[in-house]
Amino acid sequence: MPRPCFARKGKEQRFYARNALKTMLDRVRKRLMRLFWGTRADFYQPSRIHPALSSSFDEGCRMAARLIAYVGTLALLAIVALHQWNELRIDAAATPAAPAGWSAATRSYPAFAISQSDFIGKTETYEILRHPEGGRKDVMRWVAAGENPVAELEIYRRGGESNPPQPPLAELANRVDPGGGRELEAAGVIDSKFGPVSLLRPTGQTDRRPPCLAFLKQIDDPDLRLSGWACQDATLPAGRARIGCLLNRLILLSAGNEPRLAELFARAELRRGDCGAAATSALSADWVTNAENPRLRGAL
Repeated sequence: MPRPCFARKGKEQRFYARNALKTMLDRVRKRLMRLFWGTRADFYQPSRIHPALSSSFDEGCRMAARLIAYVGTLALLAIVALHQWNELRIDAAATPAAPAGWSAATRSYPAFAISQSDFIGKTETYEILRHPEGGRKDVMRWVAAGENPVAELEIYRRGGESNPPQPPLAELANRVDPGGGRELEAAGVIDSKFGPVSLLRPTGQTDRRPPCLAFLKQIDDPDLRLSGWACQDATLPAGRARIGCLLNRLILLSAGNEPRLAELFARAELRRGDCGAAATSALSADWVTNAENPRLRGAL
């Protein structure tokens, strides 16, 4: 009777085979469910952020910070470049070519200054020219960005150089109206701390608004010449008052080895008047100092 034994053994093998397969499938199913439900549980927890999302957010913040820093650097460089370009335009417009025999002294220090400027919105430039024979010119100009200068003041200390090829009036006329070819005519006299100063204007100036006024003052001891022009005021009386204030506010910063220059400015400061009074006297000028022709009473 061996059949029952074989039958029982076959049943046991089939039982174990089914249990082993079931056990393996249960293990695989539990592992998959654990992974799946674990991920789902992490996803739905409101107080917890997935590591992948957290790392992406941090990387985005770092990239945004780098982008902001890059754009800010470009904006700063653009501002600096624009400022330098405007400075170059101002220097190019305000600094004409040096006269023959003169050269720019870039290492020299300014010797004069204006204590208070009336040229609002204009930039003051300072240029120093030297002659091989010892002459020196300190030139101050007032100019706006991209425009021609509106005023100029030149202090000329003569050295051992010979007489210039042009007389002072012709040289001043070329500075007031470069290339214009117009001469200067008398436009009255104003008083300043350096004494009486002659005013001049281009001939036939009726077509120019605002009108230009030039001035010239020669001092013998020490050998010093003050000259310049202004083309900003709408009327000649206002221009006379501005030039008077400009000369009264001229101060000496350094006399160097010229004691007579320091003495000149010390004496001039004792005679310096108020700009308000100068403006009033300029507006009420008499027939001697007025720029216009005298008005006579009665009929001829």
